Amino acid sequence: MHIVFGIGNPGPEYEGTRHNLGFEVVDALAEAAGRRLQPMASLPAVGQQARVQGKSVLLVKPLTYVNLCGAVLQTLRKREGLGLDRLLVVVDDIALPVGRIRLRKQGRDGGHKGLRSLIQHLGSEDFCRLRVGVGDPGPLPAERYVLQRFGEGDRPLIDEAVRAAVEATGQWARLGVDRAMNEVNRRELDDPPESP
Repeated sequence: MHIVFGIGNPGPEYEGTRHNLGFEVVDALAEAAGRRLQPMASLPAVGQQARVQGKSVLLVKPLTYVNLCGAVLQTLRKREGLGLDRLLVVVDDIALPVGRIRLRKQGRDGGHKGLRSLIQHLGSEDFCRLRVGVGDPGPLPAERYVLQRFGEGDRPLIDEAVRAAVEATGQWARLGVDRAMNEVNRRELDDPPESP
């Protein structure tokens, strides 16, 4: 089994914000599999088992805030007895242009408080992450920028990025991270997103 863990903030006030792209991807995966996320036993999270490109995947959205999500994934990992190589974290990234995705095998937190929490609780940076670009905040503080919703011009790029992230997640589960990285990251370089 694999775990796909989307980073985001719970509650309607955060829906559609840049920081909740991880949630959007997990929701899209559940919808594609015809599944509905449900409260998880003894955990502040919703989740559901699903088949993604023929592989058994546990889709999870923590109900803690972004900076506290690490404990949820660590508890799940221990409960399921999974190695770090079976985890994929889906996360927004201000270092990537809007609509870009990147699959990475490991890495630092890059200032992202959710990734920081995960690294602290897992005790390692060696877990896969699917980064979804939200663009450079420019003069705005990053903390304020990521809590804003996308503008109308960016929304088509984000919708396409979510679709690409669903496909990339399936490739990760089916092919393994190394082969999936070759496919996903090469495609992203060959086929950059276009502004509407």
